[in-house]
Amino acid sequence: MRGWFAAFARDDYAAGYALQAPGFYAYDNGKRFDATALGELLRAAKAQGAKVDWNLHDMDVHVACDQAWAAWVNTGASGKAGAMTPVTWLESAVLTYQDGRWRMAFLHSGRVAAPN
Repeated sequence: MRGWFAAFARDDYAAGYALQAPGFYAYDNGKRFDATALGELLRAAKAQGAKVDWNLHDMDVHVACDQAWAAWVNTGASGKAGAMTPVTWLESAVLTYQDGRWRMAFLHSGRVAAPN
């Protein structure tokens, strides 16, 4: 998981996509993103000056043979440089072990509501 986020943080989209299983999709921001669509959305946002910082912690990982699922808290920030807004996401993923490495088959990300 950390490798996938790190690849996108350093704008290495090919490395991020290589960590996705065939048929990968994600639920994020109330929408479904197939294959490379989430990465391309991030790429376009960064081209417009957006910045996203991620910090994955409180990992809960369960492995059974060539399948795994993980859940974690992701605290960070997003926005334009100099105007970053703190964000917390609750996230989970399903992974499959293929070709000697773990690959993400599914990702779910939901923002935690900001405190009132």
